[in-house]
Amino acid sequence: MAVGYDRHAVLSGVDLSITRGTFTGLLGANGSGKTTLLKAIAGILQPLAGKITFHPPATLGYVPQRDQLDPVYIFSAFEVALMGVCGRVGPARRIGRSEREQVHQCLEQTGADSFARKRFAELSGGQRQRVLIARALAAEADFLLLDEPTAGIDAATTRSIMELLLRLNRERHLTVLMVNHDLAAMRQYAGHIVWVRDGRLVEGPVNEMLRQDRIAELLHLQFS
Repeated sequence: MAVGYDRHAVLSGVDLSITRGTFTGLLGANGSGKTTLLKAIAGILQPLAGKITFHPPATLGYVPQRDQLDPVYIFSAFEVALMGVCGRVGPARRIGRSEREQVHQCLEQTGADSFARKRFAELSGGQRQRVLIARALAAEADFLLLDEPTAGIDAATTRSIMELLLRLNRERHLTVLMVNHDLAAMRQYAGHIVWVRDGRLVEGPVNEMLRQDRIAELLHLQFS
């Protein structure tokens, strides 16, 4: 498979299988193609060649980077999370009480219900991420795709969000694929690593991929 923009392949020869129920970290340098691959899996970008299949079919929940959202968003946190049900309810159909109650449950699961009435734009980075994860859960997703959900967030909030995702992975058996630059967090929480390098993918178990010598090889660096 090849993915990219305007007929220009950012990644080619992609051959990747993700096992259901796993927690996978997607790593690589800035501009290496991580977000492009994530968008292709999410269906936002069509592959330039090849195809993406899910066996059995999966419901996807996509959590974009925070800076991709308009900072003057006028919606409340609850209304942002409510967007997650739109794909299931369908266009021009009324969102009923049961769907609204479900969204409140999703916000409770992510620890975001206490600020559900606040404007999304007024929330902290960590609070916004919790709301966006709740939005993905409201879509009844069984496969979460997250693009740097802990970028620009303090260590305590990062740990809280990572623990939340690990709990969802274990208790609800959600498949998690996360773009992240935090090697320490990936070493602690992920079970599998996919590393994007030179337009190709290198993958393996976390204890193999994040060994110091392996990281040095992938980054073309030498540790003293």
